[in-house]
Amino acid sequence: MTEPPHSQRGTEPHGRPDEHAAAVAAQERASGTAARLFDVRNVIGGLFAFYGLLIGAAGVFADEAALAKAQGININLWTGAAMLLVGAFFLLWQRIRPLRQDPPEGERSSA
Repeated sequence: MTEPPHSQRGTEPHGRPDEHAAAVAAQERASGTAARLFDVRNVIGGLFAFYGLLIGAAGVFADEAALAKAQGININLWTGAAMLLVGAFFLLWQRIRPLRQDPPEGERSSA
């Protein structure tokens, strides 16, 4: 008995389409997890928050000479606070509205 050619649709080299479908479903779940993990909002929010903390700390410990340069405005403190707010916004946005993976075509029609 010969095995069916590999070019036929819906069959696998060893004739186990159910195993292949299960493997594809597992890969799709894993890719959805990876997409949520590497959501660009996490990266942007994290960087803004990190740099906001650094710049804000520089503003907290600013000396009189630095304040005199900026005409009495503690620009590092204000910029750090603004960057922290932007970072918090991105992180909150990602938490409230996470990425959703669309169900595969076969599951859409049955739902």
